[in-house]
Amino acid sequence: MIRVGKQKLTPDDFFQILFLDEKIEFDAETLANVKGSYEFLKEFAKGKVIYGINTGLGPMAQYKINNSNELQLQFNLIRSHSSGCGNPLPEIYAKATMLARLNTLMQAKSGIHPEVIMLLKEMINRNINPFIPEHGGVGASGDLVQLAHLALNLIGEGEVWYKGTIQPTETVFQTEGLKPIKMHIREGLALINGTSAMTGIGMINLVHAKNLLDWMILASSMINEIVESYDDHFSEELNKVKLHFGQRQVAMIMRSVLKDSQLIRRRADHLYNGKTEQVEIFKHKVQEYYSLRCVPQVLGPILETIMNAEKTLINEVNSASDNPIIDSESKNVYHGGNFHGDYVALEMDKLKIAITKLSMLAERQLNYLMNDKLNEKLPPFVNLGKLGLNLGMQGVQFTAVSNVAENQTLSFPMYVHSLTNNNDNQDIVSMGTNAALLTKRVIDNTYHVISIHMITILQAIDFLKFKPKLSSYSRKKFEDLRSIVPKFADDTTKYKEIAYIENYILENKLKFPLVN
Repeated sequence: MIRVGKQKLTPDDFFQILFLDEKIEFDAETLANVKGSYEFLKEFAKGKVIYGINTGLGPMAQYKINNSNELQLQFNLIRSHSSGCGNPLPEIYAKATMLARLNTLMQAKSGIHPEVIMLLKEMINRNINPFIPEHGGVGASGDLVQLAHLALNLIGEGEVWYKGTIQPTETVFQTEGLKPIKMHIREGLALINGTSAMTGIGMINLVHAKNLLDWMILASSMINEIVESYDDHFSEELNKVKLHFGQRQVAMIMRSVLKDSQLIRRRADHLYNGKTEQVEIFKHKVQEYYSLRCVPQVLGPILETIMNAEKTLINEVNSASDNPIIDSESKNVYHGGNFHGDYVALEMDKLKIAITKLSMLAERQLNYLMNDKLNEKLPPFVNLGKLGLNLGMQGVQFTAVSNVAENQTLSFPMYVHSLTNNNDNQDIVSMGTNAALLTKRVIDNTYHVISIHMITILQAIDFLKFKPKLSSYSRKKFEDLRSIVPKFADDTTKYKEIAYIENYILENKLKFPLVN
């Protein structure tokens, strides 16, 4: 069980709940705080004008709402904003949105009735997940449209994911013995006003970004074995003079992977031995191409970008992103803009750019393996069959390049693509959910590229008969992946094999050995 509310939720918590189906629970103190926030607002609101309780919404806040219509206003808000379109969010991203919204409400700054969080908990634990179309909110008054579809479920309307299909909420609730929430004061506004869709999607993006980075470090280490590179470009001595944590960390991981490799060369043994006076042209390159030699410098900033995004998203998901903020401690209600998604939008754009660069590095390494004139040790397209008759990995290179090209186009930032709307009330917006969804697309594409790259690495190792000389870590991963896609010489369809490797990479996090 993972306790939600009192302690900060982390990307690892999201992983446990979303990927491993860990259940959640509340502690009594947090529940009491939520109830206290509700009780305070119920009393405080009497005789006062408070946005979204007895006023209209957005630019219509100047219109006073009669007491008799206050609860209907909350229903109207949810139903009118359930206006998304496009493909539904994949179920796991919808569940992440729901978890992020629950954790925000658990901060006890929203004045909602405790039955809201109880129903959200039951839906999460029973895998009843909201049907949320991809396109809608602009991330300024929060993810209004996406979260309205979640709120629609809580009042017993709309559709939900249930046992792998999209079904009417009412039917599923009847099956599970669940009851919709009642409307008390401001449940509608509290549910849809916030950054929970972009943040939930962002948390999954973080999990995948970390995984992709680790696999790219492994691929980079293995290709350095294939080319029998020198060891100084990932040495501690070279990298410690550059004062960037990410670069040093990537180099350290490479050393841990390659520490017992029989293929990596020591420069001192080959070029500092005093036996090169008569050599005019060196057969083995004195320095490798940048895509092989500059891995710590390329992947280091990506690691730090992921770390920065993680810090920001942890802060966001554990914040109150509502408006107004109901502060029972100071006995006041504060109006402002905590629903604005700029923090998440900027981090998603940076993460998107970083993962695009990672895919570019993978594609350049792949191109090096494919081009016999560059590597000077492998057949064209790492073709283990008959040259001319067979084509080897030629076909899959097109797929990899296509995905990388799309990533480059998708890398234009949403953060600076604000469009005024809502009768100019929302005159500068974050586009945070769009940014998070584009980052998801870049991540999906990058899984394709790395899967193709890994199959090509396997073929190269088999052609060179290098398996016995690989580091023990590389050899184990080689064997794991070879059990999924065996060595091949004859041309066969590759789309299923790419998918098999991709699924393996998706489901298997790497644990690197420690450096002594």
